Amino acid sequence: MVGGGQNGKKKKRGGCGRRKMTAEQAQALRDVNEWVYLEKRGCDVSASDDDDFRGFLPRVMRDPRVSDQRVSFELHCHSIFSDGFLSPKVLVEKAHQNGVKVLALTDHDTMAGIPEVQEAAQRYGIKVIPGVEISTIFCLEDDPASEEPVHILAYYSSCGPTRYEEVEKFLANIRDGRFVRAKNMVSKLNILKVPVKWERVTKIAGSGTAPGRLHVARALVEAGHVTDLKQAFARYLYDDGPAYSRGSEPSAEEAVRLICDTGGLAVLAHPWSLKNPALIARCLKEAGLHGIETYRGDGKLSAYSDLADAYRLVKLGGSDYHGRGGNHESLLGSVTLPVLEVYEFLKLARPIWCNAIRNILERYAEDPSVSNLENITRFEKTRIAKGTCGKDLINTCLSLWLTREEVQTPEFQVTMSKLSLVAAN
Repeated sequence: MVGGGQNGKKKKRGGCGRRKMTAEQAQALRDVNEWVYLEKRGCDVSASDDDDFRGFLPRVMRDPRVSDQRVSFELHCHSIFSDGFLSPKVLVEKAHQNGVKVLALTDHDTMAGIPEVQEAAQRYGIKVIPGVEISTIFCLEDDPASEEPVHILAYYSSCGPTRYEEVEKFLANIRDGRFVRAKNMVSKLNILKVPVKWERVTKIAGSGTAPGRLHVARALVEAGHVTDLKQAFARYLYDDGPAYSRGSEPSAEEAVRLICDTGGLAVLAHPWSLKNPALIARCLKEAGLHGIETYRGDGKLSAYSDLADAYRLVKLGGSDYHGRGGNHESLLGSVTLPVLEVYEFLKLARPIWCNAIRNILERYAEDPSVSNLENITRFEKTRIAKGTCGKDLINTCLSLWLTREEVQTPEFQVTMSKLSLVAAN
């Protein structure tokens, strides 16, 4: 949720009502909504008579009317493609029911659920930010005691990472390590006389999904060894617990650098779960970290807000929704982000995403192959009519992704000139 105030908490109804927004907040809200509702504003991808680029400059945002309504952002949630309980389709349906307008699916170490989320989101008018939550390890070279698991959220443009294959290989290595890790946890449980079957763990995880602690925890509940998931973690699976096992996670710094190098924003997830968040934030900032979660279901956490200020990190947050139910889980879309924080996030993200999109288009202009066209439309196939030619396809994507002002920058115009030569040939 995007709110006007700075504390990120919902205002109580009645009494004086909602506090009036300042001029700065009102302008920030208009800018945020301009981006959120970009693809709903009568975009016309046909070329105008005076286009210099033979149809490769879409008439984006022809009618710049902007709603003043507050919009709900959900920037941290999971599906069955990692350790969530809901399919991407059902997750989107629930997000729509809860009033979410911008959704980032951030499954652990995989982006496999993004196409399904994008397809479902189209039906409800929800904007999708392709994301992933990367499992890493932080450790100072000269201090082994500083080692601890750290999760890094990555947020990408609508077309995903600029070097998707490199990112996918990076994530696949982590997922392979998760299989070994889960097997080790099952072995430890059996040694502890708390038998769990590996076949059951993999069935709970589902075909093609790397099993994690949550899947082992669910198997413990099913076997009757614990009463619920919370007890499974508290007794056996907590960090360094009796059945805990590490995988083959990369360093946190390596993950942050990869995200930055492939056109994404890197954000430190749930710092309140870390032993030394200040040290980690400082070191990862040096590697390129962009932001940190400071908001959750119970509001803003001042200590982490101060940490963000100290290292000039954008302040974000999300529900970390898994769909498991119960009183201990925040609802999807329940975290209220102040409009000024969302504005700062998009102000930082949009130039990075715009440049990433331009780099992908440049690659196609240099080599207009089917594979390079696939890189442009990886997450957008369901919104593009079958049989669409390369020029019209790119026009459609640009109208969904960028404002006219972004397309008309000098750098982007050079790219458009190259694309016009491809169309001419």
